[in-house]
Amino acid sequence: MLDHTDKRILEELKHNARISMKGLGEKIHMTGQATANRVLKLEEDGVIEGYTINLNHMKTGYPVHSFINIFTISFDHKPFLSFVEMQHQYVVNNFKISGEGCYLMECRFPSNEELDRFLSELNRYVNYKLSLVISK
Repeated sequence: MLDHTDKRILEELKHNARISMKGLGEKIHMTGQATANRVLKLEEDGVIEGYTINLNHMKTGYPVHSFINIFTISFDHKPFLSFVEMQHQYVVNNFKISGEGCYLMECRFPSNEELDRFLSELNRYVNYKLSLVISK
């Protein structure tokens, strides 16, 4: 169970995962060592699974952001999954979902032309619905 201090630590780390333990401790009114111990406990308990970065995808060369909802997969879905694995440079996340569709892929592409190529190939395996991200 997370207490109030744990929640405050997590909130601060969501905004700046690179903050020093001393700096984090100052924000939550604890010593750096006590804060480091709390963060370590959150990591050991699996509450914090890792740390990540936010990228400017316009500058990384992958500005086309899309979500592809996969509707039908044949009984043998191995060809589709193999295709997704081969296209890993474009697939950011792949979720098995319930409701409308059975998979949801979050993808990033360097251009609309590359997105079109991907969709043409994807069409060989599944039916899908494309949504392009306009803004965040």
